[in-house]
Amino acid sequence: MTAQLNPRGDVAVLVPAAGAGVRLGPGRPKALRLLGGEPLLVHAVRRLAAAPSVHTIVVAAPVAEVAAVRDLLAPVAPVIVVAGGAERQASVAAALAAVPAGPTIILVHDAARALTPPELVESVAAAVRDGRDAVIPVLPVVDTIKEVGAGEVVLGTVDRSALRAVQTPQGFRRAVLSAAHAAAGDSLTDDAGLVEKQGVTVSCVPGSEYAVKITRPFDLALAEHLLAAGG
Repeated sequence: MTAQLNPRGDVAVLVPAAGAGVRLGPGRPKALRLLGGEPLLVHAVRRLAAAPSVHTIVVAAPVAEVAAVRDLLAPVAPVIVVAGGAERQASVAAALAAVPAGPTIILVHDAARALTPPELVESVAAAVRDGRDAVIPVLPVVDTIKEVGAGEVVLGTVDRSALRAVQTPQGFRRAVLSAAHAAAGDSLTDDAGLVEKQGVTVSCVPGSEYAVKITRPFDLALAEHLLAAGG
């Protein structure tokens, strides 16, 4: 059954899904790799569509897969599919340009974080709605972090108390993200980094252990376990 998005919602979610996913090994583009028998992108979109504030979802697909992705997602939710770019930043910009009038909050979400719960989507959106310009979900860094120099020589131990692991969706006031992309120079892999360059304050909200990024075969195996456990 196709999910219905909220016509009165104030959130548009951009999903850059044009990456090859080289670290996952050879095969289809990463967003189309299977998790529990379904593509990562299907899992991600299904959870985004379940978030009550979401008005629009725009997916930036590989150029050669636009029609296939549109057909794939049609039974899941009413999604706009556009051709992505060679770099993530270009894909986000293409998706942003396709957002219709209405939504004032823009979230950018990695399809590779396929098990991100709708509650995290709502948490990020609520923080933007409450007046923050840019919001990222984060988790504390639990490993000891070393700074390493040439020859793999340890230079020192980093104080992890001030460090956070960043997840998606990242949330922005629409005008803030649009201005950041319009002024973008060097390509970045993180939209919060773009707005930071514009001097915009980026705030944090608690992330989710289920928002793990599926990048390597081990991550995929972990996601399979989480999915089987009801994630």
